[in-house]
Amino acid sequence: MSKLSQPLKTLISASFARPGMVAAPKQIRSVYSAIEEDANARGVGRASWLTISTAATMTMNSPESLAALYHTATLSGDTASAVQTAELMREVGLKCISFNGIPRTINCLGAFRSSLPEDVVKRLSTKETRQPSPQNLAGITERGNGLWKSIYTPFDEKLISKLSDSHPDLPVHILNSHYGPLLSDPSSPPPAAKVGRVLTSVVAISCLRAQTGVGPQVTSHIFGLRKAYEDGSYKAQGEEEIEGGEWLASNEGSLWILESVDKVVEAIGGGNGTTFAPGIRSKL
Repeated sequence: MSKLSQPLKTLISASFARPGMVAAPKQIRSVYSAIEEDANARGVGRASWLTISTAATMTMNSPESLAALYHTATLSGDTASAVQTAELMREVGLKCISFNGIPRTINCLGAFRSSLPEDVVKRLSTKETRQPSPQNLAGITERGNGLWKSIYTPFDEKLISKLSDSHPDLPVHILNSHYGPLLSDPSSPPPAAKVGRVLTSVVAISCLRAQTGVGPQVTSHIFGLRKAYEDGSYKAQGEEEIEGGEWLASNEGSLWILESVDKVVEAIGGGNGTTFAPGIRSKL
């Protein structure tokens, strides 16, 4: 294979094109700690504030900050808890693919694993849980359709029709590549850390808020979070109770989610906003 020319390599890595991942700001651990303290004061559990912070940080493409978040969340030093924290962050990071695309998840999860203590790495799950097969395809489709309906009812069918008008395969891809195999949680075998129905909506809200430019989708998933409690899917078989989850689905709670994401974006972005799609800087 021919080599890339030096001018081409130089242009790929030019600073104005923002080719690299985002470094962690010095104060990022204090930002995460403040979100944790605020969550505790409001009766919001650890899984929720960790999910919000992880999804926002993944969207900002800052693996160093993700490592800082892990260390903030594992101050107790308990290895079993540290492993569970890492597993939850990895699972949230995987689900971020549906909202941020594959590259940022590759960047962040690869660097995240490298930052973990060796005793934690050795205990991380290595068993895949989402491999499709002729035996499980029907179940994957059923899970995806169920999650879609739970989030978008009573407009679920109307939305499918609208997406089909844009491209006939758009809803096919959304349901069968994302809602079924990724956003809904596999049950057999289950993932090492299950995000669940409620926190999956929290992942969506957090990623989309950190991106900017997708206000209608943020609104849709805020309603989707509420519907988890309205339709009872928050307590379906296999779902774990989310401490403070019902409050997060309220007006006040959803405001808190958005404000928490904004704090992460402000810190990692250095006051310049999101890094998700800010455009190529001027060369001047």
